[in-house]
Amino acid sequence: MFKHFGRSNILCLCKRYYVRLIEVGQLNVPKPIEKYETGQLFFHRIFGYRGVILFPWLARVYDRDVVIKAENATGKDIKGKTHTYYQTLIDERDCPFIRAQTEAVTFLGNQDTSRSLYAIPGLDYVAQEDILPYTATEKQPLQHELFDKFLMYYPNKEPPFGAQETLRSWQKKNHPWLELSDVHKETTENVRVTVIPFYMGYRESQTNSVYWWRYCIRLENLGEQSVQLRERHWRIFSLSGTLETVRGRGVVGQEPLLSKKSPAFQYSSHVSLQAPSGHMWGTFRMEREDGHLFDCRIPPFSLESKPDDKVTFNTV
Repeated sequence: MFKHFGRSNILCLCKRYYVRLIEVGQLNVPKPIEKYETGQLFFHRIFGYRGVILFPWLARVYDRDVVIKAENATGKDIKGKTHTYYQTLIDERDCPFIRAQTEAVTFLGNQDTSRSLYAIPGLDYVAQEDILPYTATEKQPLQHELFDKFLMYYPNKEPPFGAQETLRSWQKKNHPWLELSDVHKETTENVRVTVIPFYMGYRESQTNSVYWWRYCIRLENLGEQSVQLRERHWRIFSLSGTLETVRGRGVVGQEPLLSKKSPAFQYSSHVSLQAPSGHMWGTFRMEREDGHLFDCRIPPFSLESKPDDKVTFNTV
């Protein structure tokens, strides 16, 4: 998918085998600090897809890159800094062209008779700095099955879309599974890894309880040379006292190449423990285009359960 941002007009290529540029809107001035409102249309600064903001989250960002590198800083706590992220919908027309999974939001149906894993398609979490706001020229600015259910058109409002009661009810009902609370970042040899963990719920049997989490990982190449992810190496510690090691080729069946043309890749995965909390950390084995191999650190992050996870949820 190609987008041209000249003269504040946005031209979009949505066909695969021939070039057809259409104007989809006009760019607005990005807000570095002030929050965007529900209904704001945007382009993702990294992945380029069209989206719409549903509601904001305040997250604690633990960035290991900002820790003082002096020797006397060793062992100091990394303090989280509050930052705004947004729950967003992705335009389904753009999903085939972006290097990110579009069903990253999942949770367990915590009913006695249900053992289903629910996936909500086309949702994403987007940081304030990744939002490129725009005003659409299309009559139907975003294609997603939840767009008309969640948002209503208000011709005299800016942005001209606002929340319906169904969106507010859905947010309140699914809050424990959607809430973004912690974000962890670390950079190794110009490759930045960002991790966002989410608690999904638990399954109880006569013999034990199994707690589940999902984690969303973004890799970004900040350097000049292309790099490719070859292997993953995870360490998973459970409060029950177990330490598990996981090794394997690539991630989610892929060995993504991070180049100047496509510098980022995002995916989600899941982990389970037989305890209500634990920790994860590890490395990605990366290969630069010059053949240099190095281990890219995955910042450590906590896996914490929530006390109110017996609420019954239904899919939208």
